[in-house]
Amino acid sequence: MSITSFNPPVRTLMGPGPSDVHPRILAAMARPTIGHLDPLFVNMMDEMKVLLQYAFKTENALTLPVSAPGSAGMETCFVNLVEPGDKVIVCQNGVFGMRMTENVVRSGGVAIVVQDAWGQPVDPNKVEQAFKENPDARFLAFVQAETSTGAYSDAKTLTKLAHGHGALVIVDAVTSLGGSPLEVDAWGIDAIYSGSQKCLSCTPGLSPVSFGERAVEVIKNRKTKVQSWFLDMNLVMNYWGGGTKRAYHHTAPINALYGLHEALVMLQDEGLENSWTRHTNLHLALKAGFEALGLSFVVPEGSRLPQLNSVTIPEGVDDAQVRGTLLQRYNLEIGAGLGDLAGKIWRFGLMGHSATPKNVIFALAALESVLTELKAPINRGVALDAAQQVLLAKGY
Repeated sequence: MSITSFNPPVRTLMGPGPSDVHPRILAAMARPTIGHLDPLFVNMMDEMKVLLQYAFKTENALTLPVSAPGSAGMETCFVNLVEPGDKVIVCQNGVFGMRMTENVVRSGGVAIVVQDAWGQPVDPNKVEQAFKENPDARFLAFVQAETSTGAYSDAKTLTKLAHGHGALVIVDAVTSLGGSPLEVDAWGIDAIYSGSQKCLSCTPGLSPVSFGERAVEVIKNRKTKVQSWFLDMNLVMNYWGGGTKRAYHHTAPINALYGLHEALVMLQDEGLENSWTRHTNLHLALKAGFEALGLSFVVPEGSRLPQLNSVTIPEGVDDAQVRGTLLQRYNLEIGAGLGDLAGKIWRFGLMGHSATPKNVIFALAALESVLTELKAPINRGVALDAAQQVLLAKGY
């Protein structure tokens, strides 16, 4: 065998995730490894909880990073809260709502599915009707930021609606945390999960979660054991509890947690609301460029995620060819469509460290170059100026 070290090229990551990782975070992850029960590491864990509470805008004591990617955060919420026979109203308007449904079924629950078209936000009226037809539903589950389409649903309204029917909510915030308004306590969200690799700009592999008091009571008073030993919050909370006395549960991903800690310090330094504003401003610049090119958005205005921009592929253009050329020629990664939208859209991420004026201009220039070469039906020579006008107006 003659396998040598793996040295990847430097890419600009503007797909649906991961986003570019800031050099400060990569440097933090290269710091010396210490034990996961070392007093200094335990102190860092306490800081991590405070930083995550800041990011989620919550005082929930059970706020921590699950030692696995966002999909495990999703499973953590469902396996801890849903017991066999529990009715869960699940909103599906893309891939990740479908995954929520799968988690309900695998937990032994009964999924009551509320469907909305891909690219549309969750319709509260449909949810209200589902509760009227299923007054015994214990939970409402929905995706605030549907990564497969870029649709942004109204978490505040949906949570209030669920509480009005005596149900708890489980929210997917994998793509929204740090990039879009999200207020766990003010909105009364009971259980929520996210990922480290999107707007937090850390490496993949960690999933911040937070459980409110009502959710914690449900977990503590289950009639059946949580089906996952590793994700059982009754056990994990003994490791992530306060103070220096911790019960060993698993060997934490020490250096990955250094990275998330640094990412959250950077979010704190920028200011959470400032991060939300940055993502919105740069989205508006990218939007102006796309529309000048003649590309249209999948999601209606007012329901678009600023950090995940889904645009339709021009007629006659080969999806894979464009993405392949962008990657090979420009080291620029963008995302393909999923499910019903495969081959019909591109997904441009504008998250975390990737959300910069430089990347807005770079992405538009590279895309226009490739589409011009392919003789695509676009408006040439106007996209950069349109984007630049917005950037100047926003003070960049």
